[in-house]
Amino acid sequence: MKEFPEISPLGDRAILVDFKGKIGTDVLGKVLCYKKLLQNNSFKQKVEVINAYNSLLISYMSTIEDVYGEVLAVKELLREANIPKKRDYKIYQIPVCYDKEFGLDLEYISKEKKLAVEKIIELHTAPIYQVYFIGFLPGFLYLGGLDKKLEISRKETPRRSVEKGSVGIGENQTGIYPKNSPGGWQILGKSPVNLFDKNQDPPSPFSAGDRIKFIPISKEEFFSLEEEIENGNFKLEVENYGG
Repeated sequence: MKEFPEISPLGDRAILVDFKGKIGTDVLGKVLCYKKLLQNNSFKQKVEVINAYNSLLISYMSTIEDVYGEVLAVKELLREANIPKKRDYKIYQIPVCYDKEFGLDLEYISKEKKLAVEKIIELHTAPIYQVYFIGFLPGFLYLGGLDKKLEISRKETPRRSVEKGSVGIGENQTGIYPKNSPGGWQILGKSPVNLFDKNQDPPSPFSAGDRIKFIPISKEEFFSLEEEIENGNFKLEVENYGG
């Protein structure tokens, strides 16, 4: 039997499509398939469809006239969905410098996890991470696939400012800050890559469902790449995959 999410009203201007805590590539595939189907559907009023790890929020611009009728219509629409067994995605290579100048919390992580700094870097660069969704800042990638040996709590007191490009870990996630921002993730490196540029189309090249591979670089390579990016001479390495 095909697993089906719970669909229910969330107030009088939204509907939640929820897989009830289940996280994984299969669930994400269903979430993204449903998202596309909903975005292509002709609703009576304008809606915004936002995905997270295992849910979709259908946000209406005004009060839903018949919320339970609308929930039923969404259920009927999604039950007809043809979930593809495979989907296309891209793997982006993101250079990261793990020098102590950028890895502000490397020593703390090392002490807490009883791992050498070199081992932390090895464990962080080994996986190919899954892009689950993009938020809390434009271009902030929520990545799944962090090695369990690196799982660590966020900082009790967040920093008032985390530099753009900082790569951090928090709980079972890793991510990159696309701009200077307050933040509570444990910082272990920095990337010179621009993740979001409002003057480009699209502003961010990444989409939910894509993959990320971190490539360790030296401090000298970091500053060299930073100069290339500033001069417009850098291009992200990307591979296209089908399924």
